[in-house]
Order: sequence, then C-alpha cells, then structure tokens
Amino acid sequence: MLAPPFVEWLMGLPAHWVTDPTLDLPRTGTLRILGNGVVPAQAATALRLLLCRHR
Repeated sequence: MLAPPFVEWLMGLPAHWVTDPTLDLPRTGTLRILGNGVVPAQAATALRLLLCRHR
C-alpha cells in the first residue's frame, strides 16, 4: 500500500507539506493531491531548460 509520506519524500517536498495531521485529510485525498502536484525539482529544471533556449 502506498504511503503518502513516502510519496511526499519522493517528490522532494518538505515533511508534512501535504500529510500534516492538522489538515485531517483522508489517505486517498492526500494521494490525490500529491498525484496532481508538481515535483519542484522537475519544474525548476524544465523552466531552466526552456529559458536557456531563448537566450
């Protein structure tokens, strides 16, 4: 079974960014949010590559 904290870690997000217990999100909702999210490192690389092509 996929654990939301593991997905959060794989994406490079800070701990409890989405899995904070005070948010009171169900496991399926947390995984849905993480699945629709953007991996920050991947987005930064994409922007860097796209911007370098136009300089």
